Amino acid sequence: MTHAGEVYAVHLSRPVSPPRAPLSRDRVVAAAIRRADEAGLDGLSMRPLAEELGVVPMALYKHVADKDDLVDGMVDTLIGDVPPVAEPRPGKWRAPVRETISGTRDVITSHPWARRAFETRTLRTPAVLGYMERLSQIFLRAGFSADLTHHVMHLLGARIWGISPELFTAPDGVPMAQRRVTSGTPDPADYPGIMAIAADAAARRPGAASCDEDAEFDFALDVILDGIARLRRTGWDSGRSTRGQRVPSRSSRN
Repeated sequence: MTHAGEVYAVHLSRPVSPPRAPLSRDRVVAAAIRRADEAGLDGLSMRPLAEELGVVPMALYKHVADKDDLVDGMVDTLIGDVPPVAEPRPGKWRAPVRETISGTRDVITSHPWARRAFETRTLRTPAVLGYMERLSQIFLRAGFSADLTHHVMHLLGARIWGISPELFTAPDGVPMAQRRVTSGTPDPADYPGIMAIAADAAARRPGAASCDEDAEFDFALDVILDGIARLRRTGWDSGRSTRGQRVPSRSSRN
């Protein structure tokens, strides 16, 4: 016969599982970032994510509307990870702009899927707008006009996210799949300029398999910032600029 005290002692000796943290949007997004880091955006789906979190797939939809909403949340989280910069001195803008963009690039390049996610987003969430506001205010507080700041933000484009828009490159760093092509095989002899550039680059960086993306990004950003400084120095104004205005067609001029 088992005494009541023995039953009580056995019950107390059983390990007690710690209570599971309640499901939230933050937990779902954090788990999605971990999975995307391992499998990319294409490997991110609701069912495996739900299994990792120990819930049924439908439970996720109380916190995210769909995969697009989930990726929006992932982007917002990365924006929140961008380190703040010190308040710039009056009139100073170049260093804080560079520091902000470089910090953003550090965050994004640490996640192979992030570039593709940022490039394909169409919703300006409060986090996205907050980051754009933060960058815009650096220019405005340094004395830039709203007009010039508007055009500067367009000029920077995707580079505000630390992304360098390159042609014919995979946005997530994953090699493009092999596919059948019928456009023919290029003959290097037909492209002497490109071959000369490639040979010079190879001589400068022996053994490198590709361009130094960080160096190329810094070079492009410096050229853009130099141009912005010149526009500010000369008092550029879109109302006095003839470029960008529509040129009348020949028929309308006759």
